[in-house]
Formats: sequence, C-alpha cells, structure tokens
Amino acid sequence: MEGIFLTDRGQIRSHNEDAGGIFFNQKGELLAIIADGMGGHQAGDVASGMATSLLRGKWEELVHGGGPQQVENWLANAIEEVNKEIFEYGKGKEECHGMGTTIVVAICLEDFATIAHIGDSRCYLLNENGFRQVTEDHSLVNELVRVGQITKNDAEHHPRKNVLLKALGTEEQVKPDIRTIEWESGNALLLCSDGLSNKLSGDELKLMLEEELDLTKGGQALVNLANERGGEDNISLALIRHGQALEAGDNEC
Repeated sequence: MEGIFLTDRGQIRSHNEDAGGIFFNQKGELLAIIADGMGGHQAGDVASGMATSLLRGKWEELVHGGGPQQVENWLANAIEEVNKEIFEYGKGKEECHGMGTTIVVAICLEDFATIAHIGDSRCYLLNENGFRQVTEDHSLVNELVRVGQITKNDAEHHPRKNVLLKALGTEEQVKPDIRTIEWESGNALLLCSDGLSNKLSGDELKLMLEEELDLTKGGQALVNLANERGGEDNISLALIRHGQALEAGDNEC
C-alpha cells in the first residue's frame, strides 16, 4: 500500500488553513486525513491542525485496527473526542471563537477501507467498476440538490456554495458519516479539500488517476491544474493506492 499527501496555499490566500497527512499505527496500517479549516482571525489553521494532530496521536497509539465494525467504532469515538477538544479550545480563546474544520478520513487495511467525513472535503474511489464519489457533502447546495430544489449544474455556480451544514469543532456534539467499502489490489482512493474538487471535474480526476502511475507526480499535476484555474482556495489531497505495503512512516503538513 502506498500513499502521499500534498497541500498548497493556492494563488490567492495569504496562508494555508488546510492540514492533513498519512500516518501508520503500530501494525503499519494506514490512516489518511484531509482537514480544511475555517474561522475568523486565522483560526481555521488551528482547527485543522488540531484535528490532524489529535487523530494522528490516537492512531499511532493503536496496536491494530481490527475488523470493519471495530474500525468504524474506533473512528466514531476518536472523531467525537477530537470534536470536543476543538470545541472547548475554541470556547476558551477569543481569537478562536467559532473555529472549525471539515474532515475526511480513510483507514485502509488489507481487505477493506473505512471512510468518515464531516463537511465538504471529499473521498473518491477508483476501482474496476469505475470512479465515484464515496462521500456526500454536508453543504447547503448539496441539500438543495438532494431535495430537488436546484440541479447539480446550478449547485456549481450557487452564491452560497461554500455554506456548510456541519463541521468539526463548531458544536459540542457532531456525528460523522462513516462507511466501509471493499478495498482490493489496484484500487485507489483520493481524499481532497474543496480547493481541488471545485476546480476539477470527476472525469478529470479519474483520467489523472488512471494515466499517472506515480502518485506524487499525479497528485502534483492535480494541484498544478487547480492553481492554473485560479487557485482561489488552499488545495490539499491524499492519494492512496492498494498494493505493496509501505514501511511505517508519515507524511504530514
């Protein structure tokens, strides 16, 4: 199994509020995180950084993930604990009031992958059946699409496109969406912030993943293209491909 994490400030923003990385527990099982922070007074980077570091710490202490239900339970509990820590931290510091972050997490073991998310950072799966989005955005426009008030095309240009219905750390309690999928040799996962997904279509993401075997080159090409198209937001991604296991290590920003 191989994976890479990349993040870029983009062309417009003065600083990067995204965070994430790829981390391994004591058995060498992989955890990937993308977090897109938000909040006034540059507190977004505090929230995304806390989410990443706290989840990383919990994962690296874990000896073995276990089966699908065990992994789902662990992930739900870990995210709940991290949410409370970020919420309490934000309450205690005036400059961090209201801060929060999206988060998308993938735990990849040999036979399955478990994905959890809050907000509009996404996870995509490429396998023998094609390329599809695994997560569903917790956003206002996605809810409007879901109930039939607007079309998907309308959503792309909606003035309130960036309004989230929930985020990590903004409320005392929050529940992530969690699902477990089949994960086989040759499959790939792409986790990304909306700085990437707002700039490239699903077909473009699929084409790049299929054509570029080198994950770092492929990931950097995606970041470069998002920047070429304006780069108004921070751009972050994690790419994981099922295959030969990596030695335990990490790649973080």
